[in-house]
Amino acid sequence: MGDFDAAMSAAASGMRAQAQRMRIAAENIANASSIGDDPNADPFRRRIPVLEQTTLANGAAGVQIVGARPDLSAFRQEYRPGHPAADASGYVRLPNVDTLVEMMDMRDATRAYEANLNMIDAARQMTSRTLDLLRR
Repeated sequence: MGDFDAAMSAAASGMRAQAQRMRIAAENIANASSIGDDPNADPFRRRIPVLEQTTLANGAAGVQIVGARPDLSAFRQEYRPGHPAADASGYVRLPNVDTLVEMMDMRDATRAYEANLNMIDAARQMTSRTLDLLRR
């Protein structure tokens, strides 16, 4: 039962991590147009999830998100001279969020989540088949 427990725990930790990764990508997309109120205010800065390998309680290797670091790439700029957040040249700093990149990251996280779910299902089916064979 130890291998079954280890497989389930590892897959569950992967599912939790991928769900958090999807949440962070969704937050980035939701704030893709969040800008400051004045020229000195920073717009929203994209966040990148930080994953780390961990040892689970049963000794299995798992993964967890230990936080999210800010993406330090440059903000985009757009010419909007009438906007309250425009600088002296008429440019407004926009978030460094690329919604296409976020959607691709979200799709990748979704596929990884599904792979972990399939692993749990396969482990459950193998255990069920083993129990069926032992009953005979």
